[in-house]
Amino acid sequence: MITLTNVSKRHGRQILFVETSFQLNPGEKAGLVGPNGAGKTTVFRLITGEEEPDEGSVSVPRRTTVGYFRQDIGEMTGRSVLDETIAGCGRIGELHHELEALQAALADPAQADRMERILHRFGEVQDDYQGLGGYELEARAREVLHGLGFADAQVDGDCGALSGGWKMRIGMARVLLARPDVLLMDEPTNHLDIESILWLEKFLRDYPGTVLLTCHDKDFMNRVVGRIIDIDGGEFVCYTGDYDNFVRQRALAEANREATYARQQSMLAKERRFVERFASHAAKAAQVQSRVKKLEKIELVEPPRRRRIVEFQFRQPPRSGEDVAELKGLAKRYGARVVYDGFDLMLRRTERWCVLGRNGAGKTTLLKLVAGVLAPDAGSVRLGANVKVGYFAQQSLEQLDPSLTVFTTAQKAFPVEGQGTLRSLLGAFQFSGDDVDKPVRILSGGERSRLVLALMLFDPPNFLVLDEPTNHLDLETKEMLVAALKDFEGTMLFVSHDRTFLRGLSSRVLELRPGEDGEPALPPLVYDGSYAEFVARTGSEAAGVHR
Repeated sequence: MITLTNVSKRHGRQILFVETSFQLNPGEKAGLVGPNGAGKTTVFRLITGEEEPDEGSVSVPRRTTVGYFRQDIGEMTGRSVLDETIAGCGRIGELHHELEALQAALADPAQADRMERILHRFGEVQDDYQGLGGYELEARAREVLHGLGFADAQVDGDCGALSGGWKMRIGMARVLLARPDVLLMDEPTNHLDIESILWLEKFLRDYPGTVLLTCHDKDFMNRVVGRIIDIDGGEFVCYTGDYDNFVRQRALAEANREATYARQQSMLAKERRFVERFASHAAKAAQVQSRVKKLEKIELVEPPRRRRIVEFQFRQPPRSGEDVAELKGLAKRYGARVVYDGFDLMLRRTERWCVLGRNGAGKTTLLKLVAGVLAPDAGSVRLGANVKVGYFAQQSLEQLDPSLTVFTTAQKAFPVEGQGTLRSLLGAFQFSGDDVDKPVRILSGGERSRLVLALMLFDPPNFLVLDEPTNHLDLETKEMLVAALKDFEGTMLFVSHDRTFLRGLSSRVLELRPGEDGEPALPPLVYDGSYAEFVARTGSEAAGVHR
């Protein structure tokens, strides 16, 4: 059992926690929630011992192993993905690599004079390794890596050649492979596709240890956790049940607090009016004094705290022609790998296409072809009359000027707009108060995503091509984005791993089906209905993954 007892913590002038407590029980799966800056990452660092509370105590039982998956991972290079994964799983990983070094020494003629000592050490290490289940380690490592979306060629390839997102997956695989008693997971779904998210859901549900996680994927939270710990105004408030149940319970608690506060304010106003009215009446002096003393003894109910979500009315785009984009005879390959060959598709005005498919199926390639970022090897992509494309991809974040602030970036994009309008726009994407004065160069990936989306949607094009627009967005911003895009009168083509986004916006589904084990790809599957209807019809939330 892990306990935080009467913990207080501040960072500079920012107060995070004030004499607040919670405990994690063995085998429990809990979600940690709260607004940005509430201190969720600090909770993890308190449990791991990387930080100390200013007051109170943090208790972790002796010999309890804690694994922590975090967003900032170290440099990885010079090893295969498999070796890098095994290296990060503690004692058993150290033994694995020592065995490899000893085997190399046994085959080295230059080490002949040390052979007896090497053999002795080899026997000791082999016994320890076998006792810890080391000979099943590689098989388990491959299983975890496959579950997180790695192909065999990647598993045996150099991890230094991978992107940051794939290295994040290696970092997660290390933690999962080590199978600690307690798993701390900070936004584990950020760099995963739907297939990997579904695998991770099952892994964590079946995990025998304790899990504490933060996550901006509501479906993931609902399926994994059985308790929510909410950081609310410096206090830990616990709710039994999944995330949806937490939202309902919190809304009920807030309504009760508001009603209690309103009743007390009404009573106080009535008593104060009496005191003010009869303060100078000698006949009422005893009653006045009695009521003054009563008022002094009343324990005041604090006004309810409201989490303010800024709503913003986005403009509607100019109308395009009925035929928005026509793909005809499209072909694209990378070396020997054929991604598209003779692919046809028509996108019409107001349709909202979500694109599904496993890693490597060609989802991002399709969006780049449609947006004109990539040229096809054969065939054509023709845009219709009056079509204006807005393309969002992770590379879009690099186009921001790092020397500007958030607010001056918005001013530069829309120089004729008033300050109030621009501040309301930025507030809708969770930039409030001093946040608007942050330099772009210090923004996190999620903050950059929010800024690019804000600029795109303020004066939107009539054809949105969106590649993982919800990466790094918190739940409140996602819900605002879905609500805003529901009223969007243009056309959409998008890839997303967020099922709330998929369910809320799609009206058509395109499933890309790459070939298995070098076989040619199957023709893409077009489903003339929403993602929710597609899931109900096929029983599959992702390509080839059934619920």
